[in-house]
Amino acid sequence: MTIHTRNKPKSAWTMTALLTGLAMINFLDKIVLGMIAVPLTAELHLSPAEFGLVAGSFFWLFSVSTVVVGFLANRFPARWILLVMAASWAVLQLPQAFASSAAGLLVCRVVLGAAEGPSFPVSVHAIFKWFPDRERNLPVAIINQGAAMGLILAGVGIPLITRQWGWRANFFLLAAVGVVWCALWLCFGREGTLDNAPRLAPADTGASGSLRQPYLKLLTERSVLCVFLLCFSAYWLLGQSLTWLPTWFEKGLGFDGVTSGRCFALVILVGALANIGLSGLSQRMLNGGASSRQARVHLTCVMMIAGALLMFAIAAIELPAGAKLALYAVGGALPMVCLSIAPALLAEMVPTAQRASMVAINTAVASLGAAMGPVVMGRIVQVHGSGNSHAYEIGIAMCAILMTCAALVALSWLHPARAQHTLNRPAQSVAA
Repeated sequence: MTIHTRNKPKSAWTMTALLTGLAMINFLDKIVLGMIAVPLTAELHLSPAEFGLVAGSFFWLFSVSTVVVGFLANRFPARWILLVMAASWAVLQLPQAFASSAAGLLVCRVVLGAAEGPSFPVSVHAIFKWFPDRERNLPVAIINQGAAMGLILAGVGIPLITRQWGWRANFFLLAAVGVVWCALWLCFGREGTLDNAPRLAPADTGASGSLRQPYLKLLTERSVLCVFLLCFSAYWLLGQSLTWLPTWFEKGLGFDGVTSGRCFALVILVGALANIGLSGLSQRMLNGGASSRQARVHLTCVMMIAGALLMFAIAAIELPAGAKLALYAVGGALPMVCLSIAPALLAEMVPTAQRASMVAINTAVASLGAAMGPVVMGRIVQVHGSGNSHAYEIGIAMCAILMTCAALVALSWLHPARAQHTLNRPAQSVAA
């Protein structure tokens, strides 16, 4: 049987569009709880600490399921794995719509988190079957903008839906959207074949073909660990923003519910534009002859430190609400390029046959940051009061410190070319 390995740009971008839609649904599911926090906590009588616990519970099994499904994606078609996941998300919206207690909602969020955890690494693995190494930054950034689209839609739409029909109506709508995506995926979703193409040169493939390495060797390579640390800090920021940003705007900065949603959408829009622009810049640098360390590592770390400095300013300087909003919009946007570039870095360094599992492990480790961030912020708000803007700003400053430390470590130790050479040495065949 002949395997067609020639890259098909039209099909590749069709897959990118479908996976962007999946990311949009994924982040609508994530953000909905933060967007309905005020009416939900009032109806279910939740304290800030309890709400932070419920919100963070989404990530309790996120890591475990991400790793398990990542290993499965090494061996089974990503097309069917993604379909099963998306269908389960749609079904799991319904019990959330009928939740009547913190415990019931917590269970729903834990199960949904387990179902949604593998989405990003499996999507990345699927799209990497359509694009070679030097063309991967941009499609991953576009898929990430599905997340931004979801967050913008949430910021604009969820407050209006909640005001018109109540907070529970959002979950019914999310279930319907999930069903529509599954139908489109069944019609148009395909499996890429680029991984089956002959490996002409390491610079084009970015990894060691199908040669497997012991996972202990992969997971103790310091460049790989640096990628994990960068993503952990970026996910901390992401989890904190998804859970607490609307509440900070409403209770801390004094905006009303609808205005808070629009401000949230504005923050996400700035982040989306920054992510696409910076990812495109990184790709142009690569195609212009820059090394991966220059185009990917240095760019990511500089953006992360710049964002952290802007976030420090929010807590350190007395500013009006509009200025704080502007600083957070830019400061929170710059570090997010990490989430587009990190998968390409890992794919560049690790064997292709173990790419899905390594991207999944990275997502699993990083998602611990998203689980911890909301809880830490909840504790801080509990102590200082939910109506005190300074309480939220303390949490923002803590996140900035974490990102600065991660970037400095990566600037010192993250060397993709060196790691590729180390991980390309012959090793005995190991299990997937």
